[in-house]
Amino acid sequence: MRVIVRTFSELCVTVGAVIVLFVVYALFWTGVRADSAMDDQIHDLRDQWARQEPDPTAADPAPSATPPPTPYRDGRPFAIMYIPRLGFTWNKPVLEGTSTATLKKGLGHYAGTARLGGTGNFSVAGHRRTYGDPFKDFPRLRRGDAVVLTDGTTWFTYRIDKGPYKTVPSDIEVIDAVPRKSGYTRPGRYLTLTTCDPEWGHSHRLIVWAHLDSTQPVEAGQPKALRR
Repeated sequence: MRVIVRTFSELCVTVGAVIVLFVVYALFWTGVRADSAMDDQIHDLRDQWARQEPDPTAADPAPSATPPPTPYRDGRPFAIMYIPRLGFTWNKPVLEGTSTATLKKGLGHYAGTARLGGTGNFSVAGHRRTYGDPFKDFPRLRRGDAVVLTDGTTWFTYRIDKGPYKTVPSDIEVIDAVPRKSGYTRPGRYLTLTTCDPEWGHSHRLIVWAHLDSTQPVEAGQPKALRR
């Protein structure tokens, strides 16, 4: 009996240690790796933007044709998002796609939704917890809050109109071009942000919807929403 009790006690200690290690991994290590990955994505983007040469056709008053925009590359960053409500140091890269691997490196743009600043619904997903906790404070978002993005040439300032709205993962209408439950009734330039709910689960989704409020060239300086 003594041997059985000792064996059981050792087993409990082992299981407890495994659980603690898993929690440390989920809370700390994935966050460290994700923060590093996101910093790398932002650094690469800024370096790429700094090396871009001016478009020689930009000064042509009557270009023969407007070239189509370059498609976003799956798993690659193309913009940086800022949300002042979440802190003036909060900034995250936006990558194309919403695969598990992509969301470990930043926020993910739903493929097939509108381009940044374009007509339609530019839709973005992010983790609530783990992998850097990018949307940990998502429930703090309120109507009128600014969501600012840049693609290196233009600042895009969106203003939240509704949310956080709670729904189920199967409710894919939230990223429609004109989301039915958003309150929008006609085509426009919209933004949808999505994350998991509850904080440590994924049985539901939290959603906010926003409209494009203004744009300005990067050369003009930061938009008002980002100035302290």
